[in-house]
Amino acid sequence: MSVFAALVEQLAGLLHPFFHASAAAAAIVLFTASVRLLVHPLSRAAARGRRARAALQPRIAELRKRHGRNQEALQKAVLELHAAEKVSPLSGCLPGLLQLPAFFLLYHLFSSSTIGGHDNGLLDHALLGAPLGGRWADVLGSGSAGAGLVYAALFALVAAVATFNLLRARRAAAQAWTGLPPVSGAEGEQLPGLGAVTKVAPYLSYLTLFTVAVVPLAAALYVVTSTTWSAVERAVLYG
Repeated sequence: MSVFAALVEQLAGLLHPFFHASAAAAAIVLFTASVRLLVHPLSRAAARGRRARAALQPRIAELRKRHGRNQEALQKAVLELHAAEKVSPLSGCLPGLLQLPAFFLLYHLFSSSTIGGHDNGLLDHALLGAPLGGRWADVLGSGSAGAGLVYAALFALVAAVATFNLLRARRAAAQAWTGLPPVSGAEGEQLPGLGAVTKVAPYLSYLTLFTVAVVPLAAALYVVTSTTWSAVERAVLYG
């Protein structure tokens, strides 16, 4: 963790001429964008996998008719179909899972008072008066107007991204009903039981508001940047 702390400090030093006191926050945003850029090839592969799964929908519909209410036989037949076509129903999960280590690293880095036996200098950094190691509750107690604006902007951005995701999901569902190619969520009905998950998934974006409120600001910046990147990336990859 000390190596990562030194990396953030060095990156903040490089950005200081441009962002001054907010250089560390800018370094975290740049770090997040770098992580997402590295994971992007996997996201593109996941998009190809989703299109392949969507192409299997007519055959899966036939399996439903053939097996009727025999859910066990249907489950087995669907899995066999995916295996025969070399399509993984869970391939889209990999890009998200690979980002978790970076998030937890930032969380622990800005939650620790010491690093390698020394005071954590990163906790001295702030964004418009909001400490990168602080939380929303701390801002409410401090009464800092600048810090309050930081969280207001983050909450507004998260809400906007979540609403954007919800509208795209509804448009995809409407296109599916009219027989047009679905924009996203096509795999929701490919495995029994995943349909309910697909319907609920768009609303889960709003839970990011809770995450931003309870984690250190540095981790919140990572979450907001990554969530925004995901929304734009999905719009580009899936249309």
